[in-house]
Amino acid sequence: FTNFLGLRSFWETQPRTIQYFLLQESCKPFFFQTLGLHKSEASSSLEIAAHSQEDLKEENMVRPAAEEQKVARVKTLHEMPGPSTIANLTEFFYRDGFSRIHEIQLEHSQKYGKIFKSRFGPQLVVSIADRDMVAHVLRSEGVTPQRGNMESWKEYRDMRGRSTGLISAEGDEWLKMRSVLRQLVMRPRDVTVFSSEVNAVVADLVERVKTLRSQQDDRQSVLNINDLFFKYAMEGVATILYETRLGCLENEIPKMSQEYIAALHLMFSSFKTTMYAGAIPKWLRPIIPKPWEEFCSSWDGLFKFSQIHVDKRLSEIKKKMKKGEEIKGGLLTHMLVTREMNLEEIYANMTEMLLAGVDTTSFTLSWSTYLLARHPIIQKEIFEELDRVLGGRIPTGEDVAHLPLIRGLVKETLRLFPVLPGNGRVTQDDLIIGGYFIPKGTQLALCHYSTSMDEENFPRPGEFRPDRWIRKDASDRVDNFGSIPFGYGIRSCIGRRIAELEMHLALTQLLQKFHIEVSPQTADVRAKTHGLLCPGAPINLKFVDRK
Repeated sequence: FTNFLGLRSFWETQPRTIQYFLLQESCKPFFFQTLGLHKSEASSSLEIAAHSQEDLKEENMVRPAAEEQKVARVKTLHEMPGPSTIANLTEFFYRDGFSRIHEIQLEHSQKYGKIFKSRFGPQLVVSIADRDMVAHVLRSEGVTPQRGNMESWKEYRDMRGRSTGLISAEGDEWLKMRSVLRQLVMRPRDVTVFSSEVNAVVADLVERVKTLRSQQDDRQSVLNINDLFFKYAMEGVATILYETRLGCLENEIPKMSQEYIAALHLMFSSFKTTMYAGAIPKWLRPIIPKPWEEFCSSWDGLFKFSQIHVDKRLSEIKKKMKKGEEIKGGLLTHMLVTREMNLEEIYANMTEMLLAGVDTTSFTLSWSTYLLARHPIIQKEIFEELDRVLGGRIPTGEDVAHLPLIRGLVKETLRLFPVLPGNGRVTQDDLIIGGYFIPKGTQLALCHYSTSMDEENFPRPGEFRPDRWIRKDASDRVDNFGSIPFGYGIRSCIGRRIAELEMHLALTQLLQKFHIEVSPQTADVRAKTHGLLCPGAPINLKFVDRK
């Protein structure tokens, strides 16, 4: 007993890194000898302390991928398989691979394995299509993870004298912005305060559905549903970010909002050349000027829109302060009053957050309603849950916790159609991944579409099953790293909770009021990559009133 107390006292005074070191098999004999204990005698005592450290190891230790444990020799990047530079450029520029990035992920992972290399011009990229390897990379990140090649975004900002925002910033600059914003929009209980504002937008969405279907011969169909959800998402995000309504769901959209919509569409239409700027030399711009000019023009429009709304709110705050009135407001008001960011940083962050929050939400809503229309039995099960829990009343953010099938619907949609089919990282330290030595500074592509469609991660991955995300009991664990549409860790999506609130409340109320069916005008819709994973053809749906 005395020896056990000495062991425990020694254990509890050690830093966490030393505790983990002492738990390794190779160190146990030395540990026990130092304490005057025989290994077999102390093993059961040590297990008591080790068990209390299980969560610590889960959280802090990088679990090596299963394949790494079998590798006898660490291989070099030179030995890593992958398509040749010519084959890769042909695939993307001649065969329009930019619209099939998600499919190419699957093809290459099947042909070359779960880790492979490729080149985009001078840029070497190591692609990872294995859940455990992805977990290894993300758990190895430091305090300021580096997302990837955003040179075209940074070049524009330098050229125009603009600040970077949360998406485009790196290092300490990014960490500062993240620390300011995360306390306002990252926690579910914080964003539920926006329920009434979002529900007001959802009410307008429902009325817009009724207006649009009344314009069709069958009085039920809404054509190109993504256009409607795009405007809903823009209205919802702007309501939270700018604390104002834009009129995107009105019959006559204000001119300023129309200009922003046009700039946003232009931004994504120029994706092919701007996101892969490293593969297109700058000397080509005088010869092919249009893509870069459109890219800059779209950013000009986005920044102009944000600056007008930020300046308007700032003017209102100054007037209230001059009169000695109390300042009340939401996210933007908090940023302007606390001055934790300067004005240029606020412009940049408002611009980038609105940009990130519109298409991502609209595409997910489009796919969700399409999948529900294609699977009427599942739609019926979800409606029955809504009827049982809500009984017809308007939901709030707090209600979502009691609607597991609605949450599962969004998660399953994002598994089948992740808005970002892949994510980028630049290694900040030397790593060994999948048996290969990956030097510091290597560009990684994390293939989320491949992992989400992997049979090992999700049985029958091609099937639409929202209930796969429902925990059956406390011991049930739904896989995380197989599908991480909002990213992971400190560099995960800052607007996740806002996007989820908008999607959950919109889907709930649409299902409460309408039975959703596929319009005869809609064939099977396949996905394509256009920066984001989007529908490859218009989705036309029927919204039939529930009785």
